[in-house]
Amino acid sequence: MKEKVSSGQMAALFLSFMAGSAIVNIPAPLTGAAKNGAWISVVIANGLAMLLLACVLYLNRRYPGLTFVDYSRKALGKWLSLFVIIPMLLLALVDIPYIVIDIGGFFKSTMMRGTPVYITHTLVFLTAALTARAGIEVMARMFVLLLFVIIVFVILVLLFVSPYYHVENLLPLGTVELKSVMHGTYIVFGFPFAELVTFSMLLPLVSKESEHSLNKYMFIALLSIGILLIASIVCSIMALGPLAGELKFSLFQLARLINVQEIIERVESVIGMVLIVGSYMKTTIMLFILNKMLSHVLKFNDARSVIFPVTLVTLLLSLTMYKNEAEFAEAVNVVWPLFTIIAVVLPLVLVTVVTLFKGKND
Repeated sequence: MKEKVSSGQMAALFLSFMAGSAIVNIPAPLTGAAKNGAWISVVIANGLAMLLLACVLYLNRRYPGLTFVDYSRKALGKWLSLFVIIPMLLLALVDIPYIVIDIGGFFKSTMMRGTPVYITHTLVFLTAALTARAGIEVMARMFVLLLFVIIVFVILVLLFVSPYYHVENLLPLGTVELKSVMHGTYIVFGFPFAELVTFSMLLPLVSKESEHSLNKYMFIALLSIGILLIASIVCSIMALGPLAGELKFSLFQLARLINVQEIIERVESVIGMVLIVGSYMKTTIMLFILNKMLSHVLKFNDARSVIFPVTLVTLLLSLTMYKNEAEFAEAVNVVWPLFTIIAVVLPLVLVTVVTLFKGKND
């Protein structure tokens, strides 16, 4: 019997996938690029992501029960579809090490400076692989709870740090440059919004009983991601001012400011846990997606048999891809957005357009 989840659980997995590591990681580089207009960049990128999600949900409705790999073959043919499927496979294969490299860099620079990164990477990958092998039903039940905890912790941190907010740091908006805003849009659209295309691999796993509400829940989840990112960015700018774009892991830096009557203090470890748990959830979901894609492309009978070999490959990639943090930062902020647009956004648009024309001819 195939595993199935409800539309609400799928939306929770989607929110975990999109916001997992982005809510802690994206405010700093985005603010550094777009300055006070960073929240405008999120609004624009979120709007573009709505269009992408509309395409994904249209294809899911047009090809019920099929994954992106399957309906790419139907729309484009067996050989032409390879130009769509292979880039998406490569993106998933690269994205997983990126997520874990980020966790290792966080530990190395903040909480566990003496711990070798290969230990951190190995523990994250092992936990993620075991969870992905347990199946999507287990993931859905677990991640709903973890997602709730993450959101509560983020909101509490933003509330506790409110005495340090200075609204004037958001002004003047009149000096915000269009070029900076578009640069910020480029960064935040590439990570995390454009990555939603890969999540389409999981949509056929929604139970038929709750399919009617899937569209509504998915759009609500995407809007929630935008609101969380905007809140994090605006609060970071109000509290840190110009330093919001200079200090990495903005929410972690905000948490370090909290000191309530010398009772509630040193709570930055909470945000550290948010990053770890969020990145673990995204790593797990991406491993599950990559495994599902490979099983469809290579037609494996036992879909879960490749999880551990794929995990080993991505672990080795995470330890060997970049020599230093500067190389990684350039790849994430400059190369990755372009890669996501070429590897998944353009193929999605192509498949959607071809399907629309085929529907008219039918």
